Formats: sequence, C-alpha cells, structure tokens
Amino acid sequence: MRRSTARPSDAPRANSSTTDAGPTTVEDYIRTCSATNDLSAIAALASSRGGLLDDRVRGVAWPKLLGSDALHADAAKVMPDWRALPKHKDEDQVRLDVDRSFIYYPKNESEQQLDRRKGDLSDVITELLRRHPTLCYFQGFHDIVQVILLVLGKDLAVDAVTHLSLLRIRDFMLPSLSPSLAHLALLPAILYSVDTKLCQHLSGTQPFFALAATLTLYAHEIEDYGAIARLFDFFLAEDAVVSVYVFATIILSRRRELFEIPADEPEMLHFTLSKLPKSLDVENMIARAKTLVLEHPPERLPFRAWNKISAYSVLKTTRGLSKPQTLIEGEAFFAKQVTQLDRAQLRQKIRQAIWRYRKPAGGVGLALLIGLVSIWIQKGGVDGTHFNAFRRIWAVFRLLGP
Repeated sequence: MRRSTARPSDAPRANSSTTDAGPTTVEDYIRTCSATNDLSAIAALASSRGGLLDDRVRGVAWPKLLGSDALHADAAKVMPDWRALPKHKDEDQVRLDVDRSFIYYPKNESEQQLDRRKGDLSDVITELLRRHPTLCYFQGFHDIVQVILLVLGKDLAVDAVTHLSLLRIRDFMLPSLSPSLAHLALLPAILYSVDTKLCQHLSGTQPFFALAATLTLYAHEIEDYGAIARLFDFFLAEDAVVSVYVFATIILSRRRELFEIPADEPEMLHFTLSKLPKSLDVENMIARAKTLVLEHPPERLPFRAWNKISAYSVLKTTRGLSKPQTLIEGEAFFAKQVTQLDRAQLRQKIRQAIWRYRKPAGGVGLALLIGLVSIWIQKGGVDGTHFNAFRRIWAVFRLLGP
C-alpha cells in the first residue's frame, strides 16, 4: 500500500488501550490489519472495545474497510489534473466551511500549520466534487473529511473520501434533503421498540433534531478527536444504519432528563435533543448501539419504517455486505436515487395540479393526463422528452383552469 506523504503520526492520536484477546498492542494491530484482506476480521477489531487504538492502525485499516484504492496517487497520474476540470457549483460554500475548520483539533499547531491543513482539506473536497460533479456538497461535509484527512494524510484521503461519499454517505449528497430525512424517520420506530413510553413523550416533535449529528457522522458535534476517531472506527466497520442507532442510544441515555420536560413543550424537547451532551461515553454508546441493532434490527422495526427506505439508499445497500462495493456501483445507485427523486417531484406536481385545476370540464381529461404521465414514470423513467410533452399537454389544461 502506498503511504501518505503526511504521516499518520503527524495527526493527533486517540488514546491507546488493550484488549483481552487477540492483538493487544498498536504494533500487533498494524501487523494484523496489514497481513489480512479479511474485512470481517478488521471490522471485528474496529468494533471491539477500544477500536483500532491508534491512527497508525487506522491508516492501514480504514482504506481497507472503505475499499479505497491505496494506489490513488499512481492512478491519478493517468487522470486529468483535477485543477483543470470545470468548477463545481458548490465550491464557494466549500471555501467558507474550510475557513472555519480545525477549530477543536489538532491542538498546539501554528497558524501556518493550520493554514496548510486547510489547504489540503480544500483540495481533497474540491477534487472529489470536480471528478464527481453530480455529488452535492452539504454543510458539515468538511467536518467528516477533516477527520479522514488527519488520519490518512492528503494522498490517501482523496480516494478514501470518494469511496465514503459514494458508498457510505451517498444519501446526504443527493440534490434533495428528503433521503437524509428518511434516515431520521427510523428513530421513532427504534424508540417505540425499546421504550414506548419515551417514544410517546417525544411524539410531539419531529426527529429533525438528529440531522446535524447523523449528517456529519457526529464530526460536527463531538469536539474530542479521540472520541470521533473511535466512533469512525465503528461507523466504517458496520452498516450505515448504525449511525441512527447511535443517536437512539443517546436519546435513551437521557430518559430522565427528557421526562423532566413536559410533553406539551416540543420546542424545548427539540432544543434539548439537538444538543449532544458534552460528556459522551463513546465505548458504552457503541456497545449499546450494537445491542440495539441485534435486538431490534431495522427489518423488524414497527410502522413499516424500513420498507419506506429506498432500495438504493446506503442504509440498504450497505446492509450485510461481505465485501466492499465499487465506485461504479455507488454511481449507479446514485443515478437510480436521482431518478426516484425526479419521479417523486413529478408526482408532487401532479397532486398539486389536481387541486389547482379541478373544474369538472377538465376532470376527465386531467385524469387521462395523470394516467399517461404515470405510465411514463413507471416504464420510461423521467427525461427531457417526457417533461416537454407534459408541458405541451399541460398548457392546454391550464386553459380550463380558473
């Protein structure tokens, strides 16, 4: 594996610890992760108590867990220089977010060192977006990337972040927020399965309070580098859905505090839940999340919550994988999700049209129009030809309106 020009030891490290069985030192872990391509063995280490111990271990394990190409720098030689590619529409926002990065870690670095890190962060994100222009940047993405960058260094971070974006957090980089919100819809179902009374107490507030944490894999919320690096061990080793289960464990751990707030004060409940506790026992949180997934798997959640998740969502495409997916697969899933969103948007426009243009004279024709558009959506997808035809037919029906 090609190593980064920025050594993992240059970044701040999480505290080392030992395990009761198997490899017990950083050196043991490095040898184990380097010598095997058995992802289940590496994932087991990452999910076990203490995780991967140190950034030197993560530098070996994370690329393997992500399925990223360690020879990215060599492969880049045959690709166009990303700087010569067209500018991505979101680069101005990237620049603003990068300017306020590296606030909490690394510590004790000079302004010059931090500026260099910010430059690397900007390059990694911008290269990703220019090489994959259909991806949509979201605020907080830089928080995720800075953790990857600190662990892997710039060279390996580019490919790792590409795999992470297309295969693990793809839902967050779509042109609509609705797939991200669909993740949150699992929270009430998890809570209902575990603690019905608490779920009912929170029923007056929507689970949007979990958006900032889950959207950024908690990197925007957790200020301690060791804690967030440890949590990333867990996230990269498990199915994407565990991020939602982690938030459920946080809610359950605050049960007493939440019941002190009246149920008829949803704004206060939302405010409280949107702020994570300053002190989090990450190891206990991970252990409880693992137990929750085993005892209440997403496929068995009430309210048909899992059935409402897109088949192309990362929540389902990462479920139970035995080997990493390829970027080509990730791009294909992304395209199918975009098509689904386009269809949903068109259906919404049709529903709005039914309400606005409901004169009896146009009723039969409108029903016919809706039927034709539905057939197009189901059989032929949504493309420019269909939309143009829809506009021409719709122009006639508008004449029937008030």
